[in-house]
This record gives sequence, structure tokens and C-alpha cells, in this order.
Amino acid sequence: MVLKSIELSGFKSFAKKSELFFDSPVTAIVGPNGSGKSNVVESIRFVLGEQSMKSLRGKGGTDLIFKGSKNLGALSRASVTIVFDNKNKIFNFGDTRDTNQKNVSFDEVRITREVYADGSNRYLINGTEVRLKDIIELLSSVHIGASGHHIISQGEADRILSSNARDRRVMIEDALGLKIYQFRIKESERRLEKTEINMKEVTALKRELAPHLAYLKKQVEKIEKTQGLRTELRDLYQVYGGIEQFLITSLKNDIHSKKVDLENKFKEIEQKSNSHSRQKESTKSIDLQNSLDRIVADIAYLDQTKNELERSLGRLEGARETLTKPRKENTEKQDKLLPFSYLKNILVSIKDSILSFSNITDVRDLTPLVSKTLARIDATIHEMEGAKDIPLVVDNTTDIAHIDTQIQTIDEDLKNVLLKKQELINSKIKIEESLKEERELSLVGEREYYEIISQKNNLEAEIREIHRDFADVTQREEAFQVEIREGVALLGLDMPREFIQQDESRIQELASGQSDLRRKIERIKIKIEESGALGGTETLKEYETTKERDEILGRELVDLTSSIADLRNLIVDLKVTLDKEFKDGIEKINTVFEKFFNLMFGGGSAHLSISVEHKRKRKGEDEEDIPDVSFGDEDMDFERGIDIHVSLPQKKVKELSMLSGGERSLTSIALLFAMSQVNPPPFLVLDETDAALDEANSRRYGDMIASLSEVSQLIVVTHNRETMSRAHILYGVTVGSDGGSKLLSIKFDDATTYAK
Repeated sequence: MVLKSIELSGFKSFAKKSELFFDSPVTAIVGPNGSGKSNVVESIRFVLGEQSMKSLRGKGGTDLIFKGSKNLGALSRASVTIVFDNKNKIFNFGDTRDTNQKNVSFDEVRITREVYADGSNRYLINGTEVRLKDIIELLSSVHIGASGHHIISQGEADRILSSNARDRRVMIEDALGLKIYQFRIKESERRLEKTEINMKEVTALKRELAPHLAYLKKQVEKIEKTQGLRTELRDLYQVYGGIEQFLITSLKNDIHSKKVDLENKFKEIEQKSNSHSRQKESTKSIDLQNSLDRIVADIAYLDQTKNELERSLGRLEGARETLTKPRKENTEKQDKLLPFSYLKNILVSIKDSILSFSNITDVRDLTPLVSKTLARIDATIHEMEGAKDIPLVVDNTTDIAHIDTQIQTIDEDLKNVLLKKQELINSKIKIEESLKEERELSLVGEREYYEIISQKNNLEAEIREIHRDFADVTQREEAFQVEIREGVALLGLDMPREFIQQDESRIQELASGQSDLRRKIERIKIKIEESGALGGTETLKEYETTKERDEILGRELVDLTSSIADLRNLIVDLKVTLDKEFKDGIEKINTVFEKFFNLMFGGGSAHLSISVEHKRKRKGEDEEDIPDVSFGDEDMDFERGIDIHVSLPQKKVKELSMLSGGERSLTSIALLFAMSQVNPPPFLVLDETDAALDEANSRRYGDMIASLSEVSQLIVVTHNRETMSRAHILYGVTVGSDGGSKLLSIKFDDATTYAK
């Protein structure tokens, strides 16, 4: 058995979890009207992906959820789970004709569908959430498709007889599993439509591009016509540019050389003017006079120093004389003191006199002499620091010797001062003589100075003229750069990057012919501008880009044309294949239909035939676009249908309209059973398809059930005792005391007893 069980929870009248197990070839579901047995069939439709609320007897998802009863509250969710045996790995993802299909490795396949109060749905395969598309793809691998031909209800049994030929054909196509071809054809038609739209867009782009491309082509032709002028202009620029560069460089070098020469001369004359005796005369005279003034001051300073030294010398000699005089001695020996402080005071007085005179005199050359004298005095004073006064006794040899040393030192300093004074007097005489000579030369230097100033002014004028010449050359160079830019604007990349080098010996000749070259260049430029072929490089580039774009669009059109042809061929092939399989399927159905019809009626014959009906062609359709095949009738001027032909045994009845109600039921059941056996699904649900049968026909129906159970697992919803007797397990559906549907299972033996 492929179908193992189905579990309902909150679905319609099944408020509580209920489970049916299908472990026998035929399982019957029985129960009174209103008990909910048809809800079991609808739960199977629901879990297998049915999207039509009408088929599920509801208006929305909330109608599928238990709404509550007196004893049970309303639920917010309903779920159904169907379980299949997959030990033989019959389930896979992908069409059975697809070599890339993927087998499902699980030994058991559990498909669950849940619906919520907001109408949303959730799908699961073995507990993993998936898409509805995945459910449909998985079920199609075992011939359980969206057509629902594996679930046959009472109303559908007669529908195939009462439908028109076209609708009947659609039902049979679904039963034959030809939806894959319909899908592929529709998909190919959508791709064809999209490709045709793309082709129209590409064609429109190419058509839109054509005028601009034509315009650019004319511009390119003009550019090509002016190419000779451009070549001539380029050659002239090479010569003109070389000459102009050469002349500008020569002029700049010449001006630079003159400028350097004049600047050097100017520096020389400026140095002469700065160092001329006229300037030096006043400076030298002032320096001589200042030196003379300093010497006079220094002589006066030496005189003052000499006087101070002579006075100090007199004091020391007086002190020595005092020490050398004989003394009278009394009976009482008297010790008189000659204090060192007396000598120290004499030396300090000499030092102060020298320093006071130095503060009012600018001492320069005398500094070493004065410093030496002051140093000696400081040394002597230092020796006397802290010495005690000595007693004045008859033996003053030591004191006299010390004074003699001081007298000798001062006497030596006095001699040095006198010598220095004499030197200053000699220098004074020389300076006075130099000052006299300098004043005599001043008149001659004055005349030379003004001559130098005149030369300096002339050089400054020449330098200004050189600067004006340099400005003129700079202006010429700027004008040349403007000319080069104009040439680039006209010639673009053809403009020479380097010019022809010129011979320096021909500079005069070249300079005289430059104006003629300039006029030729201007004339050619005017001709090129008048030709309307300006911006040649950009125009050529745009032309090449536009041309390439046009070629790409052309190649794209070729590819699209090829794709359209391929898609049309594919559609033709699919329709031919569909037509072939449809016809083959009709033959297979007729074989089984004939068998079941004989079984139901005890003889007679029945078969299906393909009919063709013409229809009105839609406006704008092209007869050559779509070939004459059996599928895609909406694209053709005719449509195919299915007619049913029957011949009852011992009767001349051959029209469906002449059949009785029971005969119609048996015929439709035989046909539906035959359709289901061409591509037999793993299970078949029959929902009260035997309701209109009498006892005799019920037995025949039961025989057919037994025959079908050999190839498909059957789930039969019935009130018919004969049908119940053919089942192995019976499930009874009843309404419990809580208001919800309940299931009761009955074994085969009990079912037989109940049926009889």
C-alpha cells in the first residue's frame, strides 16, 4: 500500500485529532448525511494542494477551521497530514520525464497543510516548511496532479458526460498528465512573447539610431573630404611651429644675453659709485677727525694719570722718609705704630683717581696700560687685607723695603705712561697731515663721481628697454600658444606634437617668410571651418561608437530572430508531442473504457473520438505563426474536442442523451475509471459515485471496484451495501455528543455482516 494514513485536526467538523489508516486495497467510509464523511474527502483534496474554495465547499480559509459547538470552542487553526509509503523510492522532485529529477530518500513521506484564521496557509514535507509548488511537483511524480482525477465525486461522475466536447478534452488531458506540456508550451509562448517584445524594442532602437548614424556618416564624408586640407595644415604647422619656436627661443636667448651683460655692467658701475673717493672722502675725513679727537683725549688722560702717579709717589717717599729719620729714646720705651691702613689708603686713592678719569674719557689704546697699573694696585691692596698695624720701632728695615717696592712699581708705571704719551703725540702729528691731504683730493673725486652716476643712469635705461623687449617676446610666445591650441581644436590628434627643427644660419630668411606662412595657415583654417567638418576626431569617434552600437543591435536582431524561430519550433514540437500523446492516451483510455463498459453492461461497446470544430479567428492573428496542432486551440482557427460513443447490448441506443439515469451513471463511472487507469495514481477516492445505481448495477459497480483495486488503492465513500461488501475496512463517521465528528473502524467481517 502506498497511502498509509491521513490525520485531521481542527479541519471542518473534526475538532479533535482523528486518524484513518489505509492498510487494505479497499477502504470504505460510511455514515449518515451530515456526519462529516465528505469532509474526509475534502481533507484529502486540501492536503494535496487544492486551491479552489468551491471544491472545498467554503468561501475562505476560515470556513475550513472548526467553528465550535455547544461543548467545544472554536479553533484558530486546522491541519491535515497525509502519509505515504516511500520504501520503493517512487517519490521525487521533477517531472517523471526529466532525467535530472531528484529522488526523495525518506522511507515515509509526510505532507502537511495548515490553515490559520487569517486565511494564510503553511506547507510541510516531513516537518520542513516548503512551497505549494514543491508539494505539487512531488505529487506529480506519482500521477497525483492538480486535475484531481484521482478523486471522483458524485457530481463529477456525470459532469464528463454533460460537458461540451472542449471541456471534456481538458478533463481527459488532465487525467493523461499532459499538464507538463501545457506548462512548457505556455512558458515557451511567454518567452516568445517577451522575445518578440524585445525584438520590437531593438528594432525601434535601431530605427531610432538610423537618422543619427546617417547624419554622422555625412559628417564623416565631409571630414574625409577635408582630410587633404587637414594634412596640408598639419604640414604647415610643422614648418611654422618650428620656425616660430626657433625665433622665439633665439630672441629670448639674445635678450637674456644682453640683459645679463647689462646687469653685470650695472653691478660694476654701481660698485664704482659705492666705492668712489667722493663717498669715501667724507667718511675718511670723519674717521681721521674722530681719531685725532680720541688721541687728544688720550693724551689728556695720560697727563692726569701721570699727575696722580706723581702725587702717589710723593706720598710714598714721604712715608719712607718718616721711617728713616732717627728717633729719640726715653727711659720708658715708647712703641709707636705705623698703620698699614695708611699705605692702603694711599693705594685706594690712586686707584679711584685713575677710575674716575677713565669714566669721563673714551679709553681705547690706553686700556692695557691702565689695566696693568690697576692690577698691581689691586694686588697690593689684597696683601694688606686683614694685616694688623705694625709697631713703629727703630728697626724699620722691613717696612722701608716694602715701601721701596711700591715706589719702584709706581715709578715704572709712570715711565710707561710717559712713553705712551709720546707715542700718542707722534700719531697726532701723522693724522693731522693725512687729514690735510684728504681734503686736497676731494675736489678731484667729486668730478669722477658724477661721471660714474651718468653711466649708471644710461645702463638703467638700457635695462628697461631690454625688459620691454622681453615682454614683447613673451606676448609673441603666448600668441603662438593660442595658435597651437586653435590648431589642436581643428586637427585634434593630427596636430604635430613636435615641429621641424630649423637651421640657425637661415634665421633672417626664416623670419622674413614667417608672415607668409601665417597667412596660408589662416586661409586653410577658414576653408576647414567653412566645410562644416569641425571636431573631426570627436565626430569620427562618435560615428565609430554609433556604428558599433548599430552593428550590436543588428547582431541582437539576428539572435532574437533565431530565438523566435527556435521557440516557435519548440512550441510546434511540444504541440506535436502533446497531440501524439493525447491521441495515444485516447487509444489507451478506449481500451480500458471498452473493458469497463462491457463489465458494467454485460456487453456492448464504447469509445472516445477526437472532434474538430472551427471557431472565429481573433483579429490580428497570423495564420502562419502557429501550426495546426491539437493544443493551444485559442491560437488557431479551430479547436479540438472529445465525443463519447456508446452502444448498449440488445439496444439501439447510441446517443448519450437517450441513456437513462442509471445508464449514464454506469457509463460515466466506466469512463472515469478508464481515465484513471491510463496513468494510475497510487490511490483513488470515490465519493458516492454509486449513489444512483440500482441493486443490479451496484453489483456490476462492485465488480469494477474489485478490478480497480488490483492496480490502485481505493477509498470509497458510500451508502451502498454492495460497495461496502467489497471493502476490507470500514470507517464509520458520526457526530459525537460534543458536536464534533468521530471515527469508528469496523473490520471486514463485521462490515460484511452489516452490509447484508
